Amino acid sequence: MRIDVLGVAFDNCIKAEAVEASMEMLHDPACHYVVTPNPEIVEACRESGELRTVVNAADLVLPDGIGVIYGAKLLGTPLRGRVPGIEYAQALMARMGAEGRSLFLLGAKPGYAEQAAERLRETYPGLPIVGTNDGYFKEDAPVVEKIRQSGAEVVFVCLGSPKQEHWMARYGADTGAKLLVGLGGSLDIFSGNVRRAPPVFCKLGLEWLYRLMKEPKRIGRMMKLPLFLVHVIQERGKR
Repeated sequence: MRIDVLGVAFDNCIKAEAVEASMEMLHDPACHYVVTPNPEIVEACRESGELRTVVNAADLVLPDGIGVIYGAKLLGTPLRGRVPGIEYAQALMARMGAEGRSLFLLGAKPGYAEQAAERLRETYPGLPIVGTNDGYFKEDAPVVEKIRQSGAEVVFVCLGSPKQEHWMARYGADTGAKLLVGLGGSLDIFSGNVRRAPPVFCKLGLEWLYRLMKEPKRIGRMMKLPLFLVHVIQERGKR
């Protein structure tokens, strides 16, 4: 079942169910992709019908931001819980490692994906990471072919939104992978170059505040959150 939040249809599932559904996709010969929208991405979908179509066409639409959870509740259609993209990815890698499912890391600054691969191999010893590529490429075809040649079953696409969503929808099947997951800046964290918010911030859904404290220049992007809540209140009035 999906819950509509300002035009974006979120899967009403918890993390364990999302991981289980993803593993089932690996048994399907078709190509699938997963998106993890936060309020900023929902706002972008309101402005772009094309992006909204791409996001809603994903096989899993996971509520990454705490604002999405509050928004759904205010609209009278509560979601069962938040599914942070990075935590979903960690749980998915644990399952993939147990089954020997291969992974390709795409995105971030030059060198970050390789660093992430080294750290993830230590964390998940059974996880085959068969290739990496930074996110600063100018031509798509060579990257698509690199992924295809690697034989990766899963690709973490960390190109930032909306580029990663469009990229997965456009090139996913051409990569030969069975599952692509849009994960924004996750490789920055997996590589160790960026620290994730302390557990107390994560538990309270205040990761956005921690990032703002560390990077005040993000204030422009963070203003999407109050704008999102304004639009939720307006939508509630219409309903």
